[in-house]
Amino acid sequence: MKVRFTKMQGAGNDFVVIDNVRQNLHISPGQVRRLANRQRGIGCDQVLIVSPPDSPDADFRYHIFNADGSEAGQCGNGARCFARFVREQRLSSKSHLKVQAPNGLMQLETGNDGQISAEMGIPIFTPTAVPFTTDQEQLEYTINASGTSLTIGVLSMGNPHAVIAVDDIHKAPVASLGAAIEKHPQFSDRVNVGFMQILSRDEIKLRVFERGAGETLACGTGACAAVVHGIRKNLLNNAVTVHLPGGKLSVAWEGDGTAAWLSGPTASVFEGTINLHNR
Repeated sequence: MKVRFTKMQGAGNDFVVIDNVRQNLHISPGQVRRLANRQRGIGCDQVLIVSPPDSPDADFRYHIFNADGSEAGQCGNGARCFARFVREQRLSSKSHLKVQAPNGLMQLETGNDGQISAEMGIPIFTPTAVPFTTDQEQLEYTINASGTSLTIGVLSMGNPHAVIAVDDIHKAPVASLGAAIEKHPQFSDRVNVGFMQILSRDEIKLRVFERGAGETLACGTGACAAVVHGIRKNLLNNAVTVHLPGGKLSVAWEGDGTAAWLSGPTASVFEGTINLHNR
């Protein structure tokens, strides 16, 4: 099976984007792993499938697959690349899109400066909805991972996140501790792990270990989760610049009951075709 694709990135968070509006494809988990493989495939953090909507309220529908073939509920940088993709491919000329994501309808806006913003939804703190196993909802929780007692913030941005405050982002054991927390038994659906260093009330540094992908250069939902948690602790203002290894993102959140917004640059890297085995 020959598949046309576009390689895209947002702050270094990279994606293989497939147009399933003008193609009619079914991509299996094994094929996702082939596409995402950086040695034997194209290489990416996640694969995005752009499809026609099945709701009259939406312009498009999209599915998000992690590099290990599992399906994700949300991806902020992927959503922003999605908006650029449909405009560049002339699937839509709208600057404001409504898109069916796996966890619900989301809005995407393209500014005159080329910056793309994504409405990331209202953060969820109810433990059972994250999902996270605990006796009662709290601002922070204590867990044990890799023989270490850790204080974490827990929330969902359409996918589960744990946020850890660190003094120095460069010294944080992201690979080892991130892997241990990702599969912690209190997170029944695994979890994305953010390591946050606060620089000021308006700026943070962040590294994210994503479930199913490992550490990535950027994570949009992870940036939102870290900022939301910092605001809830009264450590951050309502608009924050997030410095990630791949670049800068902006997150705005006005508090409980409101949606978080993620903004930043995107880029198309290259286009091509790839032959995939039918399995």
